[in-house]
Amino acid sequence: MAVVSFGSPYLLLGLLTVPLAIAFAARSDRRRGRYAVAFTNLELLASLGASQLPRRRFMPLVIFLLALTAAWVAAARPRETVVTRAPHATVVLLVDVSGSMAFNDVAPTRLGAAERAMTTFLERIPRSYRVGLVAFNSSPEVLVEPTTNHALVRENVDLLGAESGTAIGDGLAAAVRLIGSPHRDVAVGPGRTPAAAIVLLSDGAQTQGRLTPLQAAGLAGRAGIRVDTVALGTDHGAPNPSGYGGPTPPSNTLLGGLLPPMPPDPQTLAAIAQRAGGQTYVARSASALDLTYARLGTSILRSRTTREISSWFAGVAALVLLASLGVSWLTRPRLP
Repeated sequence: MAVVSFGSPYLLLGLLTVPLAIAFAARSDRRRGRYAVAFTNLELLASLGASQLPRRRFMPLVIFLLALTAAWVAAARPRETVVTRAPHATVVLLVDVSGSMAFNDVAPTRLGAAERAMTTFLERIPRSYRVGLVAFNSSPEVLVEPTTNHALVRENVDLLGAESGTAIGDGLAAAVRLIGSPHRDVAVGPGRTPAAAIVLLSDGAQTQGRLTPLQAAGLAGRAGIRVDTVALGTDHGAPNPSGYGGPTPPSNTLLGGLLPPMPPDPQTLAAIAQRAGGQTYVARSASALDLTYARLGTSILRSRTTREISSWFAGVAALVLLASLGVSWLTRPRLP
């Protein structure tokens, strides 16, 4: 899909000269018809009228106005933005399965909402894309290597469980290694880099791991792998079924029967996306998470290319102007 914009849109006001020229030509034609009786040689007048019909007489003007229109459009510096999508690519779904993903401040739980959202993503992504699945808590685990069998990925999504800590950096590094460098087994044209992306979902800050999140983001950036990030969760606590104020009784009952707040870390996730050329999102509800993954499924690895096309309109204006001169010469009055 192509979208046209203008670098100097105010110059499009010059197009107002076109209707003004039409009005001036119409007025001049009426005045000329009013004085046609000034010809004393009626045979000559009839001959000129027969050889130059009104339509033919206005053709040079019409073509000239087309040239003028094209010239004003060219002066406004039109730009064409084309949205394209890689026909083949590798995408790794990287999901946090730490203990806090069992919180139910996002219904039914954070992990349950993530599973449903990833299923939506798999329904939207092109079938030609290879999709892998990596889960991480205290350490990463490759659950599905990149494959076009999206049903297999969906089956493994349904088997995820939440426990232990959060090692975002190690999980991201594992996803980068899984894709490989260059991105292995992806068919692209000669001299082109295969398209690859990671969709990282986490509900908290890093608590464990060897690599920091930004170190792992640097690995992705150097490998040419885009990383989109999603921060999931609310800033308040989640109901604790045990009735105690914390996850392990007898914890601080001053929390009023809530698990300690474990909000996401959108700042770190945004920094990861920025370093790896991706976008970052925050989802505080299951519906927002569904919408985010649906959008990612249809837009991931799309690119926008913008180029100025004023030369096209300038060329058209020149050609049409020459045509106007040619038609004017062919339709000029000829004496018998």
